[in-house]
Amino acid sequence: MTERLPSRAADIRVGSTTDGLTPISVAERQLGARWPQWLSLASVALAGLGADQLTKSIVTSRLDLNDQVHVVGPFSIHHVTNSGIAFGLFASATSLVILLTGLAVAWMLYFFARSGSRHPVLPVALGLVIGGSVSNLTDRVRLGHVTDFLDFKYWPAFNLADSFIVVGVAALLLALVASDRQAARPGRVASHADRAG
Repeated sequence: MTERLPSRAADIRVGSTTDGLTPISVAERQLGARWPQWLSLASVALAGLGADQLTKSIVTSRLDLNDQVHVVGPFSIHHVTNSGIAFGLFASATSLVILLTGLAVAWMLYFFARSGSRHPVLPVALGLVIGGSVSNLTDRVRLGHVTDFLDFKYWPAFNLADSFIVVGVAALLLALVASDRQAARPGRVASHADRAG
């Protein structure tokens, strides 16, 4: 005598698949970068690299080292060199700075490959950071230092690449915070609905 197992109702979700029978329990959104994001990243990074190299070239061709031209208020164009990272930090560790910058750029590319579609600002933000980092890295490898020229008197002199890095990091942090808040919002709405029911 055979024992009949209790029959289970089929889990049918209309429109879940083409046959309407196979359930989909988790809907996943692909976050990896696709070619439009890579194109945007490359465009921003190359523009940042070009702008920084062009301004450095103009400054070094027009001003001798340590010369400066007053512009307005505390701001002047002041030709100085820096073997460290942004704003003169770690000036005596050029080799370490080159290594760390290379590793940082590699990590950013890896992160972008996995999460480039997470937020529309990511290609621009990471493009600015990568463009600025590569431009300064190129100078350190080629010359052993970078050229700084934006001087506000009460702050260490810096260049466009440093500005791009700071703006890019700030935009990246804001985009990630906004993305996390947006991802968490549906969960909070659902839990509230459950409590109301």
